[in-house]
Amino acid sequence: MAEHESSNQTLEMEKPKPPLRCIVKLGGAAITCKNKLETINEENLSLVCQQLREAMATNSASKVFGMDWSRRAGDPMVVDFDEDPAMDLDTNFIVVHGAGSFGHFQASRSGVHKGGLQRPLVKAGFVATRISVTSLNLEIVRALAREGVPSVGLSPFASGWTTSRRNIASADVSHIDKALHAGFVPVLHGDAVLDNLQECTILSGDVIIGHLAQLLLPEYVVFLTDVLGVYDRPPIDPNAVLLKEIAVDEDGNWSIVKPTVGHLKKEVEITVAAHDTTGGMETKIAEAAGIAKLGIDVYITKAGTIHSLRALKGEVGNVPDDWLGTVIRSSKQVHPLR
Repeated sequence: MAEHESSNQTLEMEKPKPPLRCIVKLGGAAITCKNKLETINEENLSLVCQQLREAMATNSASKVFGMDWSRRAGDPMVVDFDEDPAMDLDTNFIVVHGAGSFGHFQASRSGVHKGGLQRPLVKAGFVATRISVTSLNLEIVRALAREGVPSVGLSPFASGWTTSRRNIASADVSHIDKALHAGFVPVLHGDAVLDNLQECTILSGDVIIGHLAQLLLPEYVVFLTDVLGVYDRPPIDPNAVLLKEIAVDEDGNWSIVKPTVGHLKKEVEITVAAHDTTGGMETKIAEAAGIAKLGIDVYITKAGTIHSLRALKGEVGNVPDDWLGTVIRSSKQVHPLR
């Protein structure tokens, strides 16, 4: 009997895993209050988690079974064990989140991104940065779990990811693959990691997504930010124009499809906050272009809106006029008549 059960378990593990549906980047500026140290934007995070569950749901009528069974200060722990819950979710998603007001200040103050672990301040900053970003990771996992999404936090440093002058040198994705196969949603984050040449650095969530997309080839990738997408200049400028569609050629060069170039400035301006140690929007666009080169559509839009829900469901398609966001895709996939 034991041998029969063991054989069944082996066959179960060997079942082919469905293709990865989506990698989602939760921008730090969207889920935290970026100018308030270690403060979560609770409203936005809750909306995003609800939308992620809705995008995964295969049966909209199924009851949400909360999975955060720990007790929050001042709140009673309430768990309904009366019935076995239905798990009507397509969990072939990976979530990667930025740090926002968690980690960036610790890293920039100590210079972790520049390396030099032999300096006490850098070593202390490395520890402080990881405490901060892993605490945010736990809160995002908890928020997803409360919505019934079976999420598990996975830290790049703890998984052995390393860099070489800030470019990924080694990244074992076996933990991620096994978690997906078991029906969990892996939740990764930007992290402080060891670097082969400068001893340590900050590995951004955008770079993590670019690497995962190359290895796992999702159907589409979604970046959820605090603005509607990529603009031709900083979005606080009243004359800023939303770039609704960007095409990327085989060499990684990108060009604007919608709106027509005649309505735009000749170059796109990119700004990075002084405390941002990961490259900000510049890194995001570069990684998105690299993903689009693979033939994978990238959607960038504002978190917690109807547009973000459509993006998470993969319902953007041929960039409808009523969708507000940016689509970055291979020039081979851009329809010539659009």
